[in-house]
Amino acid sequence: MMSSQISQSTEHQFTDSQFTNSSFLRACQRLPTDVTPVWFMRQAGRYMAEYRAIRKKYSLIEICHHPELAAEVTLQPVRVLSVDAAILFADILLPAIPLGVGLEFAKGEGPILHNPVRTIDDVIRLRPVNAETDLGYVMDAIRILRESLAGIPLIGFCGAPFTVASYLIEGGSSREFLKTKTMMYSDPRTWHALMSKLSQVLADYLVAQIHAGAQAVQVFDSWVGTLSPQDYEEFILPYSQFVLQTAKNENVPVIHFGTNTTTLLPLMKQAGGDVIGLDWRIPLDDGWARLGQDVAVQGNLDPALLFAPLSELKKRVQDILQRAGGRPGHIFNLGHGILQNTPVDTVKAVVDMVHEYSVLRERV
Repeated sequence: MMSSQISQSTEHQFTDSQFTNSSFLRACQRLPTDVTPVWFMRQAGRYMAEYRAIRKKYSLIEICHHPELAAEVTLQPVRVLSVDAAILFADILLPAIPLGVGLEFAKGEGPILHNPVRTIDDVIRLRPVNAETDLGYVMDAIRILRESLAGIPLIGFCGAPFTVASYLIEGGSSREFLKTKTMMYSDPRTWHALMSKLSQVLADYLVAQIHAGAQAVQVFDSWVGTLSPQDYEEFILPYSQFVLQTAKNENVPVIHFGTNTTTLLPLMKQAGGDVIGLDWRIPLDDGWARLGQDVAVQGNLDPALLFAPLSELKKRVQDILQRAGGRPGHIFNLGHGILQNTPVDTVKAVVDMVHEYSVLRERV
């Protein structure tokens, strides 16, 4: 049975002033806000000149391992964009390092895992992980950021068990996820052993981030859209549910995000999360209707629209806000992360559009 190994001695509850001052935290709890809050997945990263200047000197892993650098990269978009939340600069595969799978980020190829997990013996060989010590540099970055962010809430995060497992099994990125699905279907013993171990590691990792000061957390199930509802329910749901519920027990808002998940939305809601992410493949009002009004939603602009003319972009932003209808519980975001070479001025323009349009809506 999975059970959190992190100390539960510290209670984390929001104060009235936090809810009053943060449109993002209020929206997570479906409370009324003066403006629709907005932040972006991958808002800290390679589309920003400030980040590229740091990357000339340090690799991605080196930035993560140096808390001051990770904090600085996290702060860069907050200064430039006027977003309503900061998300910690890290990588969903950081927990794979102490697991001992030989993680490397190869230039132009993305993550490579030199010791992929393919058999039950591979699962058994995975090292135990103590999130607070093995990933202590992440917690240090969070502590630095909590002292630096003036009233802007900080989002911590982890990868979901399926998405992290897919990297461990495939040995890197994949389009077909053939090795992953083959294990699910033909070797369920190994699959469930791996998912159980990963779920514990990821749950402990989120709790450690919350104890360090993260005011909300997001679980990224970036590749779960490759699955059918039947497969999700049988092979994924209990593990995602454990991670999400463990975080929720810490009394901070929890966001559950995936892409290409139109057919999975009811099951994702069942798995948990105060906020469910919607991508651009489903209209926001349709997605919210499938989920029900007792959950907040996040999304759902296509990241490619950040390359469109401002006139077209404005129409799309307004359409999303109109579909939200001013109901409490909408957080404006993209349907996935900001793409490389996205114009920074356009990203800033979207923030301004969302804030201005929602203020005008309140005046009508």
